[in-house]
Amino acid sequence: MTLIPTDLSASRISDAVRDPNREIAASSRVIDLSVGIVVCIPCFRRPQHLRLTLDSLVNQRTPRSFAVVMVENDAAGRQSAPVAAEYLAAGKLQGLCLVEKRQGNCQAINAAFETAQALFPAATRFLMIDDDEIASPDWLELMVRSCEATGADVVGGPVLPVFDDDSQPWLARHPAFCPAYDYTGAVPVIYGCGNCLITRTAFERLGKPAFDLRFNFLGGGDCDFFVRCRDAGMTFHWTAEAVITETVPQNRTSFSWIAKRGLRIGAINYRVQSKAAQSPAARVRVFAQMLGRLPLSLVRSARLLTSSEAVVAMHPMMVAIGSALAAFGFEPKPYEASKIVS
Repeated sequence: MTLIPTDLSASRISDAVRDPNREIAASSRVIDLSVGIVVCIPCFRRPQHLRLTLDSLVNQRTPRSFAVVMVENDAAGRQSAPVAAEYLAAGKLQGLCLVEKRQGNCQAINAAFETAQALFPAATRFLMIDDDEIASPDWLELMVRSCEATGADVVGGPVLPVFDDDSQPWLARHPAFCPAYDYTGAVPVIYGCGNCLITRTAFERLGKPAFDLRFNFLGGGDCDFFVRCRDAGMTFHWTAEAVITETVPQNRTSFSWIAKRGLRIGAINYRVQSKAAQSPAARVRVFAQMLGRLPLSLVRSARLLTSSEAVVAMHPMMVAIGSALAAFGFEPKPYEASKIVS
């Protein structure tokens, strides 16, 4: 174990954060450079919920030492930084909080993972949790144990919704909220980084930036990253027991928000597929498939309407429309600061 007081390691921290658009907001009094696990937490205007997220990490049932890297992505308001500083100063968690001045989803996630790799040279496993999520007590142990047992390059787990408005429990089955898999085992790919473990080797194989900045305001940089991992021959494992819960505010259960989420999923799908198409012929195939999905989505939605709520039934149609709009250059930008409700 290599423990360093952070007041004696300013130069090392500075070396880990060389980007002029990033600055250190807070750090713990002592940092263990020998930790093998780092949890990354992008933060944006949810200081009260961040406390719940950090409490869930403090209460992890594991003998393993780990560090945290939090990224404040609101350089003007910095509501999350004081909360992060409180937990670090009290010694509840070790690590640091930095400010990423460039706003956007991919900017924040890249800042977290890049800083974690640079500051903790012995770390080989990097997990992520969002600041509106809460980790179950055995989350970290289960994720790391799965990685050790399977040798997977990427481990994913479920993010289960907890709705502020509990009057529509069936929404948990909507594709916007339902986990990709319901079993533990090898899977072809995962799609989101709200509950994931990525090995250092995976990052090194794909290079920087890990999360493509073209997805910065649209979202989907995680989907693109994992698809590239899959195409590079990396392996994935799903750990259904490693549960994270996501607090879903009432404004995210409205018909309009869920419809827009479907459009965004469609736009992300088209962007990822067209990016992966390496030739003009492949890109034409992607475009043709998009056109073909439009009438098929109407049929699927009509069939679902006989057995599902309207907001669930419309999902295939909204995804197909979102892909079509993206093909013609129209994409939502929900991760622009002006469009984010605190």
